[in-house]
Amino acid sequence: MSIQDVIKKQVTENKVVLYMKGTPDFPQCGFSANTVGILRACGVQDFFTVNVLEEPEIRQGIKEYANWPTIPQLYVNGEFVGGYDILIEMYQSGELQKLLEKAAA
Repeated sequence: MSIQDVIKKQVTENKVVLYMKGTPDFPQCGFSANTVGILRACGVQDFFTVNVLEEPEIRQGIKEYANWPTIPQLYVNGEFVGGYDILIEMYQSGELQKLLEKAAA
C-alpha cells in the first residue's frame, strides 16, 4: 500500500482527522496546539490524529496529498479543510463549528 493509499484510508475511515506535530496531549508546535484547542472549543473530543514527527513518510505524503505545504492539516468527512490559518478564520466566523456539527451527526 502506498503512502497516498494509507493517507486516503485514514481520512476516509475517520470523521475528523488532524495531521499534527506531536499529540493532542503533547503538541510539539504552537500551530498544532492551537488547532487542538480550536477543535476542543468546538466540542470535538474524539478525533483521529497522526503525529507526523513520528512518521516522516506521512509528513511528506500529506503535503502532496492535499497540495498544502504546512502542518497541521485538518480533514472532515474525507475532505481537506485547511491548515491553522484557515481554521482560525473559520472558527472566528462560526463556519468551522457548523462543519464539525454536521460531521458529528
